[in-house]
Amino acid sequence: LKSNPSNNEEKEAQAQLTKSDELQRLHSQALSAYQQEDYETAISLLDEILAVCVWDAELRELRAECYIKEGEPSKAISDLKAAAKLKNDNTEAFYKISRIYYQLGDHELSLSEVRECLKLDQDHKQCFSLYKQVKKLNKQIESAEELIREGRYNDAISKYESVMKTEPEVPVYATRAKERICHCLSKNQQATEAIKVCTEVLQLEPTNVNALKDRAEAYLLEDLYEE
Repeated sequence: LKSNPSNNEEKEAQAQLTKSDELQRLHSQALSAYQQEDYETAISLLDEILAVCVWDAELRELRAECYIKEGEPSKAISDLKAAAKLKNDNTEAFYKISRIYYQLGDHELSLSEVRECLKLDQDHKQCFSLYKQVKKLNKQIESAEELIREGRYNDAISKYESVMKTEPEVPVYATRAKERICHCLSKNQQATEAIKVCTEVLQLEPTNVNALKDRAEAYLLEDLYEE
């Protein structure tokens, strides 16, 4: 304005200043809501700011934290992915994305993201520790699936039992392992054991189609047609 004053530009500048003040006010409110653990309010305020400040990595990381606290990790991923692109060497974002995928049971995507973190910093302690864990689990699951394809069901069961030992803390992996063990037992015509394990899976996930099909096969082996 000082270099080139004119009515139009003055109106534009005033409008931008007003908007800037408003966004700073919203930002203060969002931080306050976050500190008071009112994550829902913080998210709605950050939505307003990010509609204008699309390229702000810090705000995206803050909104991702709110989503995580609200139990919506899938929504956090898109903000963290944007933050990883917007900020150079953002190892923290890659680490968080990898951890979320891991907790959701997507070990392959988790492995891919933690590798991105290690490309930026091969000595990153958290990423390296997570990488070792995910790589081990990923290898066991791949190996178990290969054994199933070869029809080596007893070996596959042992391998999936190892998966449960490798990751006892994240329930999704135990459930998936049991689902595949139920499949192996059914294919191996060990009907009684198959029914028991499939039922355990279905108590956790009543609509698990694979477990329902495998239990049905096991019931057929036992001539339990109604079941």
